[in-house]
Amino acid sequence: MGVLVVNSLGASVAGAVEARRGEFGTLADGRKVESVELANAKGMSVRILALGGVIQQLQVPDRHGKSADVVLGYATAQQYVDQPQYFGATVGRYANRIAAGKFSLDGKQYQLEINDGPNHLHGGKRGFDKVIWKIESVSAGSPARAVLTYTSADGEGGYPGKMQVTATYTLNDKNELGIEYRATTDKPTIVNITNHSYFNLAGEATPTDVFGHRLTLFASKYTPVNDTLIPTGERRAVAGTVFDFTKPHTIGERIRDGRDEQLRIGRGYDHNYIVDGEAGQLRPAARVEEPQSGRVLELLASAPGVQFYSGNFLDATSTGKSKRVYRQGDGFCLEPQVFPDSPNRSDFPNARLNPGQTYVNTLVLRFSAAP
Repeated sequence: MGVLVVNSLGASVAGAVEARRGEFGTLADGRKVESVELANAKGMSVRILALGGVIQQLQVPDRHGKSADVVLGYATAQQYVDQPQYFGATVGRYANRIAAGKFSLDGKQYQLEINDGPNHLHGGKRGFDKVIWKIESVSAGSPARAVLTYTSADGEGGYPGKMQVTATYTLNDKNELGIEYRATTDKPTIVNITNHSYFNLAGEATPTDVFGHRLTLFASKYTPVNDTLIPTGERRAVAGTVFDFTKPHTIGERIRDGRDEQLRIGRGYDHNYIVDGEAGQLRPAARVEEPQSGRVLELLASAPGVQFYSGNFLDATSTGKSKRVYRQGDGFCLEPQVFPDSPNRSDFPNARLNPGQTYVNTLVLRFSAAP
Protein backbone atom coordinates (compact mmCIF):
# COMPACT_ATOMS: atom_id res chain seq x y z
CA MET A 1 0.00 0.00 0.00
CA GLY A 2 1.44 3.36 -0.99
CA VAL A 3 1.10 6.87 0.36
CA LEU A 4 -2.50 7.69 1.11
CA VAL A 5 -4.03 10.23 -1.24
CA VAL A 6 -7.68 11.14 -0.74
CA ASN A 7 -10.05 13.90 -1.74
CA SER A 8 -10.12 17.07 0.35
CA LEU A 9 -12.90 17.54 2.86
CA GLY A 10 -16.18 18.57 1.26
CA ALA A 11 -18.06 21.71 2.24
CA SER A 12 -21.52 21.90 3.75
CA VAL A 13 -23.82 24.38 2.06
CA ALA A 14 -26.03 25.55 4.90
CA GLY A 15 -25.28 28.12 7.60
CA ALA A 16 -22.08 30.03 8.25
CA VAL A 17 -19.53 29.16 10.92
CA GLU A 18 -17.55 31.93 12.59
CA ALA A 19 -13.76 32.08 12.57
CA ARG A 20 -11.68 34.25 14.90
CA ARG A 21 -7.97 34.76 15.22
CA GLY A 22 -6.30 35.73 18.49
CA GLU A 23 -3.38 35.27 20.88
CA PHE A 24 -3.18 32.45 23.41
CA GLY A 25 -0.13 33.66 25.31
CA THR A 26 3.63 34.05 25.31
CA LEU A 27 6.29 31.42 25.89
CA ALA A 28 9.13 31.91 28.37
CA ASP A 29 11.50 32.68 25.48
CA GLY A 30 9.27 35.56 24.35
CA ARG A 31 7.62 33.89 21.37
CA LYS A 32 3.93 34.67 21.02
CA VAL A 33 1.48 31.83 20.41
CA GLU A 34 -1.42 32.65 18.13
CA SER A 35 -4.73 30.81 18.17
CA VAL A 36 -7.78 30.32 15.95
CA GLU A 37 -11.33 29.66 17.13
CA LEU A 38 -14.03 28.21 14.90
CA ALA A 39 -17.59 28.26 16.27
CA ASN A 40 -20.97 27.26 14.84
CA ALA A 41 -24.52 28.11 15.94
CA LYS A 42 -25.10 24.60 17.32
CA GLY A 43 -22.96 25.12 20.43
CA MET A 44 -19.78 23.54 19.05
CA SER A 45 -16.46 25.35 18.88
CA VAL A 46 -12.77 24.51 18.62
CA ARG A 47 -9.65 26.46 19.60
CA ILE A 48 -6.46 25.59 17.73
CA LEU A 49 -3.00 26.80 18.76
CA ALA A 50 -0.13 27.63 16.43
CA LEU A 51 2.04 25.83 18.99
CA GLY A 52 1.99 22.20 17.93
CA GLY A 53 -1.24 22.59 15.98
CA VAL A 54 -2.85 21.79 19.33
CA ILE A 55 -6.61 21.42 19.77
CA GLN A 56 -6.64 23.27 23.09
CA GLN A 57 -10.41 23.41 23.56
CA LEU A 58 -13.35 21.58 21.98
CA GLN A 59 -16.82 22.60 23.16
CA VAL A 60 -19.57 20.09 22.34
CA PRO A 61 -23.25 20.12 23.40
CA ASP A 62 -24.85 17.28 25.38
CA ARG A 63 -28.37 15.87 24.98
CA HIS A 64 -29.79 18.98 26.71
CA GLY A 65 -27.85 21.40 24.52
CA LYS A 66 -25.35 22.28 27.25
CA SER A 67 -21.82 22.57 25.89
CA ALA A 68 -18.68 21.40 27.68
CA ASP A 69 -15.02 21.15 26.78
CA VAL A 70 -14.33 17.49 25.91
CA VAL A 71 -10.53 17.47 25.44
CA LEU A 72 -7.76 17.43 28.02
CA GLY A 73 -5.26 20.27 27.88
CA TYR A 74 -3.47 23.12 29.59
CA ALA A 75 -4.44 26.68 30.44
CA THR A 76 -1.15 28.26 29.30
CA ALA A 77 1.11 27.88 26.28
CA GLN A 78 4.22 27.29 28.41
CA GLN A 79 2.67 24.21 30.01
CA TYR A 80 2.54 22.53 26.60
CA VAL A 81 6.33 22.99 26.45
CA ASP A 82 7.17 22.17 30.08
CA GLN A 83 4.86 19.16 30.50
CA PRO A 84 4.60 17.48 27.12
CA GLN A 85 1.80 14.92 27.16
CA TYR A 86 0.84 15.50 23.51
CA PHE A 87 -2.55 16.87 24.65
CA GLY A 88 -4.43 17.74 21.44
CA ALA A 89 -1.21 17.96 19.44
CA THR A 90 -0.25 17.33 15.85
CA VAL A 91 2.39 14.61 16.14
CA GLY A 92 5.05 13.83 13.51
CA ARG A 93 7.15 13.44 11.50
CA TYR A 94 6.39 9.92 12.56
CA ALA A 95 3.52 9.41 14.99
CA ASN A 96 3.85 6.40 17.28
CA ARG A 97 6.98 4.26 17.73
CA ILE A 98 9.93 3.22 15.59
CA ALA A 99 12.03 0.38 17.02
CA ALA A 100 15.42 1.56 18.28
CA GLY A 101 14.82 4.78 16.32
CA LYS A 102 16.31 3.16 13.21
CA PHE A 103 15.10 2.72 9.65
CA SER A 104 16.64 2.34 6.20
CA LEU A 105 15.85 3.97 2.87
CA ASP A 106 17.58 2.97 -0.36
CA GLY A 107 20.32 1.17 1.53
CA LYS A 108 21.11 4.02 3.92
CA GLN A 109 20.34 3.68 7.63
CA TYR A 110 19.02 6.61 9.63
CA GLN A 111 19.21 7.01 13.40
CA LEU A 112 16.48 9.03 15.10
CA GLU A 113 16.33 10.27 18.68
CA ILE A 114 15.51 7.72 21.38
CA ASN A 115 12.83 9.23 23.63
CA ASP A 116 10.58 6.33 24.71
CA GLY A 117 12.53 3.58 26.43
CA PRO A 118 14.71 2.08 23.65
CA ASN A 119 12.51 3.51 20.88
CA HIS A 120 11.63 6.67 18.97
CA LEU A 121 8.19 8.17 19.65
CA HIS A 122 6.12 10.91 17.95
CA GLY A 123 8.99 12.56 16.07
CA GLY A 124 11.42 12.80 18.97
CA LYS A 125 12.21 15.43 21.55
CA ARG A 126 11.22 18.27 19.22
CA GLY A 127 8.52 16.83 17.02
CA PHE A 128 5.73 18.70 15.27
CA ASP A 129 3.93 19.07 18.62
CA LYS A 130 6.66 21.37 20.00
CA VAL A 131 7.17 23.81 17.12
CA ILE A 132 5.21 26.95 16.23
CA TRP A 133 3.27 26.54 13.02
CA LYS A 134 2.34 29.42 10.74
CA ILE A 135 -1.36 30.25 10.59
CA GLU A 136 -1.58 30.54 6.82
CA SER A 137 -5.26 31.45 6.49
CA VAL A 138 -8.52 31.64 8.45
CA SER A 139 -11.95 31.88 6.85
CA ALA A 140 -15.57 31.79 8.01
CA GLY A 141 -18.26 29.92 6.10
CA SER A 142 -19.59 26.42 6.13
CA PRO A 143 -17.23 24.93 6.77
CA ALA A 144 -15.08 27.53 8.48
CA ARG A 145 -11.44 26.78 7.89
CA ALA A 146 -8.02 27.30 9.47
CA VAL A 147 -4.88 26.33 7.55
CA LEU A 148 -1.57 25.90 9.39
CA THR A 149 1.79 25.21 7.74
CA TYR A 150 5.22 24.12 8.89
CA THR A 151 8.51 23.53 7.07
CA SER A 152 10.59 20.74 8.57
CA ALA A 153 14.23 21.10 7.57
CA ASP A 154 16.26 18.31 6.02
CA GLY A 155 17.81 16.38 8.92
CA GLU A 156 15.42 17.71 11.56
CA GLY A 157 15.12 15.07 14.27
CA GLY A 158 17.31 12.82 12.11
CA TYR A 159 14.76 12.55 9.28
CA PRO A 160 15.90 13.03 5.68
CA GLY A 161 14.32 15.54 3.32
CA LYS A 162 12.91 19.03 3.60
CA MET A 163 9.22 18.51 4.27
CA GLN A 164 6.41 20.99 3.68
CA VAL A 165 3.45 20.18 5.93
CA THR A 166 -0.09 21.56 5.96
CA ALA A 167 -2.75 20.99 8.61
CA THR A 168 -6.27 22.09 7.66
CA TYR A 169 -9.03 22.25 10.28
CA THR A 170 -12.67 22.67 9.26
CA LEU A 171 -15.87 23.00 11.28
CA ASN A 172 -19.31 22.86 9.69
CA ASP A 173 -22.89 23.36 10.91
CA LYS A 174 -23.34 19.58 11.33
CA ASN A 175 -20.94 19.46 14.30
CA GLU A 176 -18.22 17.83 12.23
CA LEU A 177 -14.61 18.79 12.88
CA GLY A 178 -12.38 17.76 9.98
CA ILE A 179 -8.60 17.55 10.05
CA GLU A 180 -6.49 16.98 6.96
CA TYR A 181 -2.72 16.59 7.02
CA ARG A 182 -0.70 16.93 3.81
CA ALA A 183 3.04 16.70 3.25
CA THR A 184 5.56 16.84 0.41
CA THR A 185 9.31 16.26 0.44
CA ASP A 186 12.40 16.99 -1.67
CA LYS A 187 14.09 13.66 -0.74
CA PRO A 188 12.76 10.18 0.00
CA THR A 189 11.63 10.10 3.63
CA ILE A 190 9.03 8.61 5.96
CA VAL A 191 5.91 10.27 7.32
CA ASN A 192 3.03 9.50 9.67
CA ILE A 193 1.13 12.53 11.02
CA THR A 194 -1.92 12.43 13.27
CA ASN A 195 -3.84 14.25 15.98
CA HIS A 196 -3.29 13.24 19.60
CA SER A 197 -6.35 14.63 21.39
CA TYR A 198 -7.34 13.06 24.69
CA PHE A 199 -11.14 12.96 24.88
CA ASN A 200 -13.46 12.82 27.86
CA LEU A 201 -17.01 13.18 26.57
CA ALA A 202 -18.35 13.80 30.07
CA GLY A 203 -16.32 17.01 30.06
CA GLU A 204 -12.70 17.74 30.87
CA ALA A 205 -13.69 19.54 34.09
CA THR A 206 -15.75 16.68 35.50
CA PRO A 207 -14.36 14.24 38.11
CA THR A 208 -15.33 11.35 35.82
CA ASP A 209 -12.85 9.07 34.06
CA VAL A 210 -13.54 7.52 30.65
CA PHE A 211 -13.94 3.90 31.74
CA GLY A 212 -17.73 4.17 31.47
CA HIS A 213 -17.62 5.40 27.85
CA ARG A 214 -19.05 2.85 25.41
CA LEU A 215 -16.61 2.21 22.56
CA THR A 216 -17.08 0.58 19.18
CA LEU A 217 -14.05 0.04 16.93
CA PHE A 218 -14.66 -0.92 13.31
CA ALA A 219 -11.67 -3.21 13.28
CA SER A 220 -11.59 -7.00 13.27
CA LYS A 221 -7.82 -7.20 13.80
CA TYR A 222 -5.10 -5.42 15.76
CA THR A 223 -1.31 -5.53 15.93
CA PRO A 224 0.04 -7.08 19.16
CA VAL A 225 3.23 -5.59 20.60
CA ASN A 226 6.37 -6.71 22.41
CA ASP A 227 7.38 -5.49 25.84
CA THR A 228 8.54 -2.10 24.47
CA LEU A 229 5.24 -1.58 22.57
CA ILE A 230 6.68 -2.35 19.12
CA PRO A 231 4.40 -4.49 16.92
CA THR A 232 5.46 -8.13 16.62
CA GLY A 233 4.26 -8.26 13.02
CA GLU A 234 1.21 -10.40 13.78
CA ARG A 235 -2.23 -9.24 12.67
CA ARG A 236 -4.36 -10.83 15.37
CA ALA A 237 -8.13 -11.28 15.22
CA VAL A 238 -9.92 -9.47 18.06
CA ALA A 239 -12.74 -12.04 18.19
CA GLY A 240 -12.95 -13.72 21.57
CA THR A 241 -10.43 -11.37 23.22
CA VAL A 242 -10.56 -8.30 25.45
CA PHE A 243 -9.57 -6.31 22.34
CA ASP A 244 -12.90 -6.97 20.62
CA PHE A 245 -14.83 -3.70 20.34
CA THR A 246 -16.66 -4.66 17.15
CA LYS A 247 -19.74 -4.45 19.38
CA PRO A 248 -19.97 -1.73 22.05
CA HIS A 249 -18.14 -2.30 25.34
CA THR A 250 -17.23 0.18 28.03
CA ILE A 251 -13.55 1.07 27.98
CA GLY A 252 -13.11 -0.09 31.57
CA GLU A 253 -15.10 -3.33 31.35
CA ARG A 254 -12.10 -5.58 30.64
CA ILE A 255 -9.15 -3.24 31.07
CA ARG A 256 -7.88 -4.96 34.22
CA ASP A 257 -8.09 -8.51 32.89
CA GLY A 258 -4.62 -9.65 33.86
CA ARG A 259 -4.99 -12.88 31.91
CA ASP A 260 -4.28 -10.98 28.69
CA GLU A 261 -0.56 -10.39 28.24
CA GLN A 262 -1.16 -7.50 25.83
CA LEU A 263 -3.12 -5.56 28.47
CA ARG A 264 -0.32 -6.16 30.96
CA ILE A 265 2.30 -4.89 28.51
CA GLY A 266 0.38 -1.72 27.66
CA ARG A 267 -0.96 -1.16 31.19
CA GLY A 268 -4.29 -1.09 29.41
CA TYR A 269 -5.07 -0.36 25.78
CA ASP A 270 -2.26 1.22 23.74
CA HIS A 271 -2.56 -0.66 20.48
CA ASN A 272 -2.96 -0.13 16.76
CA TYR A 273 -6.23 -1.43 15.32
CA ILE A 274 -6.48 -2.27 11.62
CA VAL A 275 -9.52 -0.34 10.41
CA ASP A 276 -11.91 -2.40 8.29
CA GLY A 277 -12.49 -1.21 4.72
CA GLU A 278 -10.26 0.39 2.14
CA ALA A 279 -7.46 2.64 3.37
CA GLY A 280 -7.28 5.95 1.53
CA GLN A 281 -11.05 6.41 1.75
CA LEU A 282 -12.94 8.00 4.63
CA ARG A 283 -14.74 5.22 6.46
CA PRO A 284 -16.02 4.56 10.00
CA ALA A 285 -13.18 3.85 12.42
CA ALA A 286 -14.76 4.30 15.86
CA ARG A 287 -17.86 5.35 17.78
CA VAL A 288 -17.88 6.42 21.43
CA GLU A 289 -20.90 7.26 23.59
CA GLU A 290 -20.85 8.76 27.08
CA PRO A 291 -24.08 7.60 28.74
CA GLN A 292 -24.61 10.41 31.26
CA SER A 293 -24.26 13.37 28.89
CA GLY A 294 -25.40 11.50 25.80
CA ARG A 295 -22.47 12.88 23.81
CA VAL A 296 -21.46 10.70 20.88
CA LEU A 297 -18.20 10.86 18.94
CA GLU A 298 -17.91 9.14 15.56
CA LEU A 299 -14.48 8.97 13.97
CA LEU A 300 -14.13 8.68 10.20
CA ALA A 301 -10.61 8.04 8.96
CA SER A 302 -8.68 7.46 5.74
CA ALA A 303 -5.65 5.90 7.47
CA PRO A 304 -5.07 2.14 7.54
CA GLY A 305 -4.93 2.01 11.33
CA VAL A 306 -6.07 3.80 14.47
CA GLN A 307 -4.20 3.75 17.77
CA PHE A 308 -6.58 3.31 20.69
CA TYR A 309 -4.97 4.54 23.91
CA SER A 310 -6.83 4.49 27.22
CA GLY A 311 -4.70 7.09 29.01
CA ASN A 312 -2.66 4.50 30.91
CA PHE A 313 0.37 6.69 31.51
CA LEU A 314 -1.45 9.74 32.94
CA ASP A 315 0.07 9.76 36.41
CA ALA A 316 -1.14 12.88 38.27
CA THR A 317 1.90 14.91 37.18
CA SER A 318 -0.23 17.15 34.92
CA THR A 319 -2.80 19.68 36.12
CA GLY A 320 -5.28 20.59 33.43
CA LYS A 321 -6.97 23.83 32.39
CA SER A 322 -9.77 23.30 34.95
CA LYS A 323 -7.23 22.80 37.75
CA ARG A 324 -7.96 19.09 37.71
CA VAL A 325 -5.13 16.61 38.20
CA TYR A 326 -5.15 14.15 35.32
CA ARG A 327 -4.88 10.55 36.43
CA GLN A 328 -4.88 7.18 34.66
CA GLY A 329 -7.98 6.79 32.49
CA ASP A 330 -9.05 10.44 32.56
CA GLY A 331 -8.93 10.59 28.75
CA PHE A 332 -8.71 8.32 25.72
CA CYS A 333 -7.06 8.82 22.32
CA LEU A 334 -8.03 7.61 18.85
CA GLU A 335 -5.14 8.34 16.50
CA PRO A 336 -5.60 7.52 12.78
CA GLN A 337 -2.22 6.49 11.43
CA VAL A 338 0.07 4.23 9.45
CA PHE A 339 1.01 1.28 11.68
CA PRO A 340 3.75 1.69 14.32
CA ASP A 341 7.24 0.73 13.10
CA SER A 342 6.03 0.49 9.50
CA PRO A 343 9.40 1.73 8.12
CA ASN A 344 10.94 -1.50 9.42
CA ARG A 345 8.24 -3.88 8.18
CA SER A 346 7.72 -4.41 4.47
CA ASP A 347 4.42 -6.20 5.17
CA PHE A 348 2.93 -3.12 6.91
CA PRO A 349 1.37 -0.13 5.10
CA ASN A 350 4.06 1.94 3.41
CA ALA A 351 5.22 5.04 5.27
CA ARG A 352 7.63 6.15 2.55
CA LEU A 353 7.13 9.51 0.81
CA ASN A 354 9.01 10.34 -2.39
CA PRO A 355 9.49 13.68 -4.15
CA GLY A 356 6.51 14.36 -6.39
CA GLN A 357 4.11 12.48 -4.10
CA THR A 358 1.69 14.01 -1.59
CA TYR A 359 0.99 12.36 1.74
CA VAL A 360 -2.60 12.85 2.91
CA ASN A 361 -4.22 11.77 6.18
CA THR A 362 -7.84 12.85 6.66
CA LEU A 363 -10.06 12.38 9.67
CA VAL A 364 -13.49 13.65 10.70
CA LEU A 365 -14.73 13.93 14.29
CA ARG A 366 -18.53 13.91 14.10
CA PHE A 367 -20.38 14.83 17.29
CA SER A 368 -24.01 14.27 18.20
CA ALA A 369 -26.08 13.46 21.29
CA ALA A 370 -28.05 10.31 22.05
CA PRO A 371 -31.54 10.91 23.52
